[in-house]
Amino acid sequence: MGGLRAGKTEVLFPAVETALLAGKRICLATPRTDVVLELSPRLKKAFPEIDVAALYGGSADRDSPSQLIISTTHQLFRFIEAFDVIIVDEVDAFPYSADASLRHAVNKSKKASASTIYLTATPSKRMQRLHRSGKLKAVTIPARYHRQPIPVPEMKWCGNWQKKFHGKKIPPVISRWVSDRLRQNTPFLLFFPSIQVLEQVVPLFHTLSPNLNIVHSQHPKRKERVMALRNGEVPGLLTTTILERGVTIERLEVAVIGSEHEVFSESALVQIAGRVGRSSAHPHGTITFFHYGKSKAMSEAIHHIQMMNKAAREMGLLDA
Repeated sequence: MGGLRAGKTEVLFPAVETALLAGKRICLATPRTDVVLELSPRLKKAFPEIDVAALYGGSADRDSPSQLIISTTHQLFRFIEAFDVIIVDEVDAFPYSADASLRHAVNKSKKASASTIYLTATPSKRMQRLHRSGKLKAVTIPARYHRQPIPVPEMKWCGNWQKKFHGKKIPPVISRWVSDRLRQNTPFLLFFPSIQVLEQVVPLFHTLSPNLNIVHSQHPKRKERVMALRNGEVPGLLTTTILERGVTIERLEVAVIGSEHEVFSESALVQIAGRVGRSSAHPHGTITFFHYGKSKAMSEAIHHIQMMNKAAREMGLLDA
């Protein structure tokens, strides 16, 4: 198997290998196409002897008989009792979390005897209740594979960011943050609360660097632009919560603009923070919540990460 990179998905690799050697057919399902595109090369690298198929709307592998399939949950409508093992990654993510038909598609696609594994860094309140009541078995891993703590977000007040943007200005503390990363050649993601705000500020941020790109759910070149950041072809991306999951980029640092906005739930902020420090070569990095007022979700996200690090330390899973 290949070297570990991020952690949550890679933890499954020994179990996947065991199932493959036993001749089992396996599906790793995830709600978002972006995550399929991110995980597919990692699985192909980890299992070079296996034909790995990636299924999403418009993919070339749609009719593949592969033993190992990574698929969006939408594509599972095409399968009936096809899999011996099914792993649902990002089980708390939209649209899977909000669409009962997708959960039905998962159940229909697996054999009656199939093993089912749910994978998430941010379990829903319902999953937590089921676990506490003993109805859902769970294994909690509070540390990353590289045995370094998860970077803890820092809150920074940036003033009335909406008013500043309307006045065609970037709050100075945000401008300095971006300029520092540009100067240090550190790749970064800037998260904004909506596509509307994102598109409004593009000309402002292009004054700092004309090479900054944007990515959102309606953008036709999401895949290419994330790849450009990973390859060092652009210095950073301005994005929405569409990139809160499934993105692994070396040395990445992250800032959330207007982190008090209701779109940034506790789980969204934890996932966004989780983009930082994912590789063993660069396990550290900064995650900054720029805000006009602190929200409960911001405080809970920071507490969540601190508690994970505390649990990992108490279990002897950290070297630092």
